[in-house]
Amino acid sequence: MQDYSEHNAQSLASHLTRRHFFGRSSLGIGTAALAGLFSGELRAAENRSDSTVPTDLPSLALRGGGVLPAYHHAPQAKRIVYLFMSGGPSQIETFDYKPQLNIDNGKELPASVRMGQRLTAMSGNQATLPIAGSIFKFNQHGQSGGWVSELLPHTAGVIDELCVIKSVYTEAINHDPAITFLQTGAQIAGRPSLGAWLDYGLGTNNENLPSFCVLVTKNKAGQPLYSRLWGSGFLPANHQGVQFRAGKDPVLYLSNPDGISRHARRRLLDGLNELHRLEFERRLDPAIEARIEQSEMAFRMQTSVPEVADFADEPEHMFELYGQDAKNPGSFAANCLLARRLLERDVRCVQLFHKGWDQHGGLPAGITQQCRDVDQACAALVTDLRARGLLEDTLVVWGGEFGRTAYSQGKLTATDYGRDHHPRCFSMWMAGGGVKPGFSYGTTDEYSYNIVEQPVHVHDLNATILHLLGIDHQRLTFRYQGRRFRLTDVHGEIVEPILA
Repeated sequence: MQDYSEHNAQSLASHLTRRHFFGRSSLGIGTAALAGLFSGELRAAENRSDSTVPTDLPSLALRGGGVLPAYHHAPQAKRIVYLFMSGGPSQIETFDYKPQLNIDNGKELPASVRMGQRLTAMSGNQATLPIAGSIFKFNQHGQSGGWVSELLPHTAGVIDELCVIKSVYTEAINHDPAITFLQTGAQIAGRPSLGAWLDYGLGTNNENLPSFCVLVTKNKAGQPLYSRLWGSGFLPANHQGVQFRAGKDPVLYLSNPDGISRHARRRLLDGLNELHRLEFERRLDPAIEARIEQSEMAFRMQTSVPEVADFADEPEHMFELYGQDAKNPGSFAANCLLARRLLERDVRCVQLFHKGWDQHGGLPAGITQQCRDVDQACAALVTDLRARGLLEDTLVVWGGEFGRTAYSQGKLTATDYGRDHHPRCFSMWMAGGGVKPGFSYGTTDEYSYNIVEQPVHVHDLNATILHLLGIDHQRLTFRYQGRRFRLTDVHGEIVEPILA
């Protein structure tokens, strides 16, 4: 009996994959909880056939530990920074200039424009839907002549670097499903986020820092942001984003407890790793080896994270560029500066979340403050990346989960109004990383209610992002519950006209 067990153990050691491990284990859900601890080699062994790559392009080879041995095609971006404006910024007050709204201000929205499209419960019971023109002025800027609101003077200054997409649309009309859809490609929670897919496919270029970092502006009210928005879903848990926070410990549970020195931590880790190795020899559990790797990564992060989060080496002109609020850890400006520091250390994906864009009422005052929070720092990040030679291979993305209605939610006055959720069209911009600079794409109707030309679905947007990062969105998949899943589900077309 002992010989038979040893024979099975040797067979398991030589053929073990996640699929075999789950299939033979009796631990059920408890085993699933260990999925985040599996090593990159095991994930690659199972899924490499799901994500075929060219075999004749050695220059595209990847060495980051992801499932892909090579890019599907030559990437134009090596890294991405995603500036997510949670709550749904009004396209009518930012980038989609519609003077007809001011001409028809106060008139009822024509039924021919609405075309029976659903409304939220917040304005669906209004007796009237009065058209609300923007009280903010628009002007054309730069050599490209891009239209930008007076709310965004700094962004207007870099408009020749931006590709503004005015025809993005989504399927969800409320915040949680809409944010989840944009971040994961599905309205229902449980799918991997964009950053998790990138880490799963491409791995890391910096072994001392997480390849997917998340920065949330502190002390901002608004729609709640859940960690599942940067989570790994059904992918192994080590692909989820690592959230950085303001304060003494940028990453939780990383610092040594009081009284424990780094030398003592190293000795403890060495002893623990030796026990893990002995246990691996006995049980042949791949999760044990991965646990060793993750412990070593955490040890390295004890040095790398405080270094990247320390702005002491930033000259004063950097704070003048990003704004003095960049000296306030956890502010949006500080997070933009931290994002640049992460990107220049080859972190693959950095995502910033800024809440508070949900102006159902009091929109003029609310959106003025929101734009004041982010305008200078967003423009500074683009300028800073360009000055460092990083913009050409860094993709910058800005936008929210949907747009806002052309009609006023609640009472319309000469100085005040609100706007409800609007999934039918909204504006986003991209910069660097292989997109056309100084370019406007997509056209909406005179009320910014429907798309007239060049619609861009959320799946199209994500397919294009993956394409710019060297990934064929149809070929980066993961088998789960009997089918292959991908970020773009079964849809998505690359938006070729915006590519440089």
